[in-house]
Amino acid sequence: MTRCQVNGEAVEFEVEAEMPLLWALRDQLGLTGTKFGCGIAQCGVCTIHLNGQPVRACVTPVAAAEGQRITTIEGLGGEHPVQAAWSALNVPQCGYCQSGQIMAAVALLERVPAPSDADIDLAMQGYLCRCGTYPRIRAAIKYAAELKAKERTE
Repeated sequence: MTRCQVNGEAVEFEVEAEMPLLWALRDQLGLTGTKFGCGIAQCGVCTIHLNGQPVRACVTPVAAAEGQRITTIEGLGGEHPVQAAWSALNVPQCGYCQSGQIMAAVALLERVPAPSDADIDLAMQGYLCRCGTYPRIRAAIKYAAELKAKERTE
């Protein structure tokens, strides 16, 4: 049994310790916002936060979550500035990769409140978007940084 916190709630997973966290989140908790893409940590669609750091849930074993804090896309509550920016700038095309992209962007803005293009490129490296919405993703991250700055001053 693995005990952790998922989106602020205490959770117990009764699964094999080596099961990928992705499947425990989706199948045990019904948190289907975290998607399966490649299964080898190359595309980023399965990105969640483990203690505030972005990780690929498809290769992270459930055992690694013992006593840890996990945040999924559902844990952002739909009200995060990154989500607002994504919506305002119509970032998604097909939308499949967007939960991973958003989780990566949220982590970036926690580390770098006003990221440069180079900061964004580095943080988003390895997050694949088959539709090629990269320019909109970059613009949305910059806009989200502005929204977060505005929140801090209010």
